[in-house]
Amino acid sequence: MKQELVDVIKNDPDYLRLIRERSRFAWTLTITMLVIYFGFVLVIAFDPSLLGTPLFEGSVTTIGIPIGIGVIISAFILTGIYVRRANGEFDELTNRIKAKAKGE
Repeated sequence: MKQELVDVIKNDPDYLRLIRERSRFAWTLTITMLVIYFGFVLVIAFDPSLLGTPLFEGSVTTIGIPIGIGVIISAFILTGIYVRRANGEFDELTNRIKAKAKGE
């Protein structure tokens, strides 16, 4: 790619917006997932009896099982949220940047 084209793209306000918003959004989702995951691990480390509590009297299944499944499902949900926004807003900005770079 020609350096002039690279410079034009790097100085495009849409490109700067794309980089800023995508980065902020990705970090927000990353921190959310880390809080969920390490929150679960910290509960296991410091209060394992809490997660060992049966769901109801006589149950073999403990509270920790659905919470653990919730941690796994939250990763899929957060990934879906990112993909939805990436395929919508971020792709629109990318296409606009490419059109400007081509001179359309």
